Amino acid sequence: MLQATFKLCAGSSYRHVRNMKGLRHQAVLAIGQELNRRALGGPTPSTWINQVRRRSSLLGSRLEDTLYSEQELAYINQGEEAMKKALGILSSQEGWKKENQQANGDKVLSKVVPDVGKVFRLEVVVDQPMERLYEELVERMEAMGEWNPNVKEIKVLQKIGKDTVITHELAAESAGNLVGPRDFVSVRCAKRRGSTCVLAGMATQFGQMPEQKGVIRAEHGPTCMVLHPLAGSPSKTKLTWLLSIDLKGWLPKTIINQVLSQTQVDFANHLRKHLESSPAPEARC
Repeated sequence: MLQATFKLCAGSSYRHVRNMKGLRHQAVLAIGQELNRRALGGPTPSTWINQVRRRSSLLGSRLEDTLYSEQELAYINQGEEAMKKALGILSSQEGWKKENQQANGDKVLSKVVPDVGKVFRLEVVVDQPMERLYEELVERMEAMGEWNPNVKEIKVLQKIGKDTVITHELAAESAGNLVGPRDFVSVRCAKRRGSTCVLAGMATQFGQMPEQKGVIRAEHGPTCMVLHPLAGSPSKTKLTWLLSIDLKGWLPKTIINQVLSQTQVDFANHLRKHLESSPAPEARC
């Protein structure tokens, strides 16, 4: 049976089998099940079984790539590139200027980055464990409009693998209607690196979500949130939010700077209030 199954999997070299992703996936699973059965039912697996096991693992990893379309792979790469660029900006400690400082220690910094423009950096400490923030900002992303009045709606348009999503965000008008309604279509990528969670994204194109009448389509540049336990106080979380955004339209720079820095301060306040007033869900990070 094993030899026949392996031939079926190896048949991916034939054109008519290469396109049968489901069949190939079943074949990979069958190999693993057969090898486990033989290993449990007899002596230590022989050398050739170990070789087949390794080849099966390699084929399985290659199969993962084929499960995505060319467009989906492009979205995945775009999300990872956004994360790389955003972390690169945060890693540079030079050139940051203070925009806003709150009595509780929250602060917003800014700098001008070549080929990106002006970016804003929020640094806060939240009296909640990192897993709780990850749950709210990633797992329950679509519920953000329920507690953040600056957001009317966030909808996941497509989920790609375990790390990447395409989203549509409809922002609320700013106080005094200084900035009219904006929306964003973005690719977002979430990854865990040791004790740190990184949530990154940037503007993208998605054919099923064209521009809306009466709403200006703004764009996120490379942006990210970095979450990690506060040193010495693991029940608290250090949150750093890099915001890079092009609001489009005809807006004075002074208005843009004021709105974006205040948006970050408001976000921290709304997040704290929400976390304090709602029960903690099961941690998933």
